[in-house]
Amino acid sequence: MAHYESALSDLAELLTGTDATLASSLADILAAAMQELIEAELTGRIGAEHGERAPTRLAQRNGHRPKRLSTPAGDLEVAIPKLRKGSFFPELLEPRRRIDKALWAVIMTAYITGTSTRKVDDLVKALGCDSGISKSSVSRICKGIDADVTALRTRRLDHQPFVYVWLDATYVHVREGGQVVSKAVVIATGLRADGHREVLGVDVGDSENETFWTEFLRDLRERGLAGVKLVISDAHAGLKAAIRKVLQGSGWQRCRVHAMRNLLAVAKSQQRSVISALIRTIFAQPDRDTAIAQLRQVVDQLEKLAPTVAERLEAMETDLLAYTGYPPAHWSKIWSNNPIERLNRELKRRTDVVQIFPNTESVIRLVGALLVEMNDEMIAADRRYIAAGSVAALLEDEDRLPSLPAAPRH
Repeated sequence: MAHYESALSDLAELLTGTDATLASSLADILAAAMQELIEAELTGRIGAEHGERAPTRLAQRNGHRPKRLSTPAGDLEVAIPKLRKGSFFPELLEPRRRIDKALWAVIMTAYITGTSTRKVDDLVKALGCDSGISKSSVSRICKGIDADVTALRTRRLDHQPFVYVWLDATYVHVREGGQVVSKAVVIATGLRADGHREVLGVDVGDSENETFWTEFLRDLRERGLAGVKLVISDAHAGLKAAIRKVLQGSGWQRCRVHAMRNLLAVAKSQQRSVISALIRTIFAQPDRDTAIAQLRQVVDQLEKLAPTVAERLEAMETDLLAYTGYPPAHWSKIWSNNPIERLNRELKRRTDVVQIFPNTESVIRLVGALLVEMNDEMIAADRRYIAAGSVAALLEDEDRLPSLPAAPRH
């Protein structure tokens, strides 16, 4: 306690000093505080203070080894205690999670390869890496991350049937050929027969065209994806065509959230709250027949108020109500892409920090590392996303809604 009081006293005196002196002294105080925490953790680990004779002692100290740390206060030098038997590394300095390593690697790659912007320079300084980072360090970090991401993207998917599959895409900016271009990041997640979810795949392409989506879905099928009863996505034309081609026999649910946005986009601003409330009543119905009846009633009500909205809603009927052919307990999980939205929000939070990626490989690295982490969380979750019993009943019942028609032959 005396040590911390002394440090605070020193800090108070320094507040009236120069900026350079203050920054240097803050780094020294932080280094001293971290060293004391490291020594306290070791004492708790081995059960004895330095030089103390105690029956609870589990190991003997054996000197220290130096370690440089990059912090927002600058580069710090601390000493890591060594043991005569066994090893010790303080939890305070445990390596970053995989996703944080990936973010670090992306920023450092941009910085080292000369493709950095003023924003990236600011980020590097904010990370406190005054001494920089070597190319060999970046290579070592990336090698470990890439191995995990490749394992996720290439693993077999035939260990369980996946009854529901959610598909979505987001966009990032990538430096390519001397210019900044927009790239589509597509993600697939699926519900297993045991009620847990998994990340099925991720890829990066120039756009969400039919060719790209078809290749992506074929890769999932070739890795063993089977048992798909329903695919949930937005109504992108290329994606719909790819689903027809590759996942024949599966139903398709148009995401109600995306559909609502599309409908409100053609409505007058002063009418949107009323139209939104009317459309939501469709999804409050307890069964398929009443949901269909309510949709048609809403169409009738909108014909005078917003004829364009009414026309589009009527055309959406089959795709928007596909969820009603499945167990009611599943409806709130399968009538939209919400299960994948959390992934997209986290992706955007990370990619917005980078802003412009130095290359496509760095996009796969960062996004893939995030998905590895989230996939682990999904599989290990204590609570199933949907009860296993109701999923099993669905697998036994083949009398589902008609699937999308097969793609026309050319």
